[in-house]
Amino acid sequence: MTEHHDALETRSPAAREADLFARLPAVLAAALKAPAYAERLAGIDPDAITDRKALTGLPILRKAELPALQKAALPFGGFVSEAANSFGRLFTSPGPIFEPEGTAADAWGAARGLYAAGFRPGDIVLNTLSYHLTPGGFIMDSAARAVGCTVIPAGPGNTEQQMEVISAYRPSAYAGTPDFLKILIEAAETRGVDISSIKRAVVSGAAFPPSLQAWVRERGIDAYQLYATADVGVIAYETAAREGMVLNENLIVEIVRPGTGDPVPEGEVGEVVITNLDPHHPQIRLAVGDLTAILPGASACGRSNTRIRGWMGRADQTAKIKGMFVRPEQVAEIARRHAEIAKLRLVVGRANETDTMTLKAEIYAEAAGLIDAVSSTLQQVTKLKGAVEILPLGALPNDGKVIADERPVG
Repeated sequence: MTEHHDALETRSPAAREADLFARLPAVLAAALKAPAYAERLAGIDPDAITDRKALTGLPILRKAELPALQKAALPFGGFVSEAANSFGRLFTSPGPIFEPEGTAADAWGAARGLYAAGFRPGDIVLNTLSYHLTPGGFIMDSAARAVGCTVIPAGPGNTEQQMEVISAYRPSAYAGTPDFLKILIEAAETRGVDISSIKRAVVSGAAFPPSLQAWVRERGIDAYQLYATADVGVIAYETAAREGMVLNENLIVEIVRPGTGDPVPEGEVGEVVITNLDPHHPQIRLAVGDLTAILPGASACGRSNTRIRGWMGRADQTAKIKGMFVRPEQVAEIARRHAEIAKLRLVVGRANETDTMTLKAEIYAEAAGLIDAVSSTLQQVTKLKGAVEILPLGALPNDGKVIADERPVG
């Protein structure tokens, strides 16, 4: 058995970058056939967008915007030029957000993640993600079948029947959430059911902390994480190196400062932005709302693509302060108006039964009157008064937070 799913995983980073951006103009041209993209990208020359710097000049589309945009132009908000019946399956996720599935065998790009987890032809996979309206079950199902596995479409819940199925079919692998894997293991231990046939797993859709990883490993199951969203599919996957997660092929992934479209330096926590090179369903600079950071260097597993730290929380940090919503985009606007500012964090607190705001600013160099000027901009942009605190470079935590709501709960 080969160690890698295909040769794409081990090509040089330069070759990968050249291939992705050579394909991007055609994908942009396809996107411009959709009315919403034609409006958002009006005036661009697709053939001129051939590197990351040029890509950052295109507007961000936030996943949080999609429910309203789609409701105004059902089903896909005008971001898909092809008819709904040109796709293989049609889904809806909470929001609601309507998502089409392409017609390719592994439309969500999950096969290489399963392969990295040790799934191989001949494995029987117990797939416990839902097959009902949301794409999770089909993401795993199509990937497992693309690898050459046989799939049990179990879905979540009904542990009694799950025990019967495991006893009858003796699956060698599990796909689903880490929480439900724990439920199954505990149910088997309580009932005295032998599920030792399950040797490997891919888990997604919930946190998989080190304590649960160790607990699962102690029971003889080698589990790997997939980072996926219902809109894009698999963005990154864990490998045997156990050092972060390797980005999927055929995606251009950027990590930007929340509230902006500006890429952050390597290692700094920011928001995940995806450009999907699928001309049937192009997604151009889709900000999915998750936080992560790029890890330096290459994976010891031999895969050469960029690694990320995995899911590190949500980027949507909108806070309601004194009855007014304050958004990361507004904090970013404050930074844009003052060249001295390197990084900002708006800390929201509570004192004397009143909301408080303190804008903490890392600066390159302090100019006379900077605090007063930034205070004025803060009030202009947010319509609220707040304090300003000047900090040296590197003083703020590297956690991706632009708005930190530290008000007590309850």
